[in-house]
Amino acid sequence: MFDKLMAAQQKADEIKKRLDTISVFGEVEGGAIRITATANKAITAVEIKEEFYKEADKEELEELLLTAINKALTQAEQVSATEMQAATKDMLGGLGGMFGR
Repeated sequence: MFDKLMAAQQKADEIKKRLDTISVFGEVEGGAIRITATANKAITAVEIKEEFYKEADKEELEELLLTAINKALTQAEQVSATEMQAATKDMLGGLGGMFGR
């Protein structure tokens, strides 16, 4: 049983490392603002097109940044949940013998 729990912990660590390598994006205004994040919800880049930046006012820019960030984080959450669900399915298949299945 201990071996299976250690294997589950190792699998969780592998998933976390893999999520760090998956990029997700949030864009607004047709790509005028683009946020890049990892599937572990770490923001890795903020891109604002020069022409948009010159024309936008502070409030508009702040609002659109929040929207783009939230889009990226939502996408990261979806990818993370999908990866964890797949891993849990695999782990439960391996742990099934512990529960009399």
